[in-house]
Amino acid sequence: MVMAMRIGELAERAGTSVKTIRYYDRIGVLRASERSESGYRLYGEDALDRYRFLRAAQAIGLRLGEIREIVALRDRGETPCGFVVDLIGRRAAELDARIAELVALRDGLRSLDRRARGLDPRRCDPMLVCHVIDAGA
Repeated sequence: MVMAMRIGELAERAGTSVKTIRYYDRIGVLRASERSESGYRLYGEDALDRYRFLRAAQAIGLRLGEIREIVALRDRGETPCGFVVDLIGRRAAELDARIAELVALRDGLRSLDRRARGLDPRRCDPMLVCHVIDAGA
């Protein structure tokens, strides 16, 4: 017999809020809950396992839409591993590109900092907001 828990208990055991559980239920990341005779949402242990999976997937940078696709594959009885491997590869490539952008930005800021330290604020063109940042300076 599967032990059913109400949404508040699931939220407490998961370490999150009832609002968060309702949201994940609404977007289809957690399995649709059953309802008690009095209308309360009821969840099994599998909902807690699913929530933990969701948090782990978010921790490695997966988006909710992607997580929903993974869950849908599993719910259809398919193994989502190949899909997950592709997602991880794409996310790693996105991070590599973002890191390269950030390194270029940092290098540009350091160059601007060096140039700015040699500028005299008394020679600032009053038509410019700031000669340190001005593109034409």
